[in-house]
Amino acid sequence: MSEEGKKYRVFISAAEPSADAHCAALARALSADGNIELVGLGGPKMAEAGAELLESTVERAAMTYKAFSQIFYFHGLIKKVKKYLRNNPVDLVIVCDSPAFNFHIAKAAKRQGVKTLFYVAPQLWAWAPWRIGKLKRTCDKLCCILPFEEQWFRQRGVDAEFIGNPLIEQLSSEPTKKYYLGFEPERAKIALMPGSRTAEIEHLWPSMQKIAVNLQSKYPSMRFCTVALNPKVKQVLQSTQFTDFHCEYSVGTVYETARASDFSIVTSGSATLQVAAAGCPMVIMYQSSKFLWHLVGRWLITTKYLSLVNILSQDELVPEYMPYFDSVEPIEAKVEGLLALKDLLIRTSSDLVELVRPLAEKQASQRVAEVVNQMLNKKA
Repeated sequence: MSEEGKKYRVFISAAEPSADAHCAALARALSADGNIELVGLGGPKMAEAGAELLESTVERAAMTYKAFSQIFYFHGLIKKVKKYLRNNPVDLVIVCDSPAFNFHIAKAAKRQGVKTLFYVAPQLWAWAPWRIGKLKRTCDKLCCILPFEEQWFRQRGVDAEFIGNPLIEQLSSEPTKKYYLGFEPERAKIALMPGSRTAEIEHLWPSMQKIAVNLQSKYPSMRFCTVALNPKVKQVLQSTQFTDFHCEYSVGTVYETARASDFSIVTSGSATLQVAAAGCPMVIMYQSSKFLWHLVGRWLITTKYLSLVNILSQDELVPEYMPYFDSVEPIEAKVEGLLALKDLLIRTSSDLVELVRPLAEKQASQRVAEVVNQMLNKKA
């Protein structure tokens, strides 16, 4: 723990909903130490956990080519953080995910002589490995949430540690496989996970609905449910729902909904790990600008697979359509074909649970809290 009686101020930067959740859990883990004050950028979950927010950033999260519309906002935000760090001494800066933005925050911290902790490793192993030099210059400690990352970064001179996965530690129960007792494909319950960012919803939600409508026309007893990140996202999804599509909605229940479903159609991202922990077979979708993908994207990506589930598996454990551009017919055909293969569904469910089990062996938030205290003690 930190030196008794001394007050420490820790600055946290989170720009995405998932980072807001991770840092809120970290804030609760640090709350036992009344000597640590948390201030920074984040969202409602961090604020609820006791962090003082300079600005709420989560709702401004943007994707790839959509991020250009936010460039002036984030440029101004970086200037605001630099000014704060100059005028308000802090003992540690924690940056969580969003490396394009948080590299700037970490660099500003280093200029003020402040130690930096990166929580969630930038995926340099997948693209832009040449940025490792920037990471080494701006990062004092790296907390990784995927097992293979520790060795990858350590081999390149970064003080990295696998601390478990915060998404998995937040689950309401242990990862459990499905047995599909009495399963009938034509009566399957399918979960749709369209993501939380504006660009994801704009491009993937209509496509998911097309798939669902086509399947429902063939199998009227097939049921669909949709998970929204928060009530605001739920309203957006409902307002853009097709008139001939019928589904149930829930908020913030990715794991629980996947446990209660036979199959999922999921936007690529952290939700795929929660769906995997629920033992729910899935297909993974992602859409990008066709122009940017062919011009830049396909040349930057260095991994064989793009979804977290298949990257961890090092095999195509679940079908991934990343990116897809036009027709959803191949995805629809794949879903229909998989639902007809009960034995494969059972085997995939078991494989998914075993895949994520190592992620649940550590308590990520508690371990990061321990790292924070160690770094504060080193400064003291």
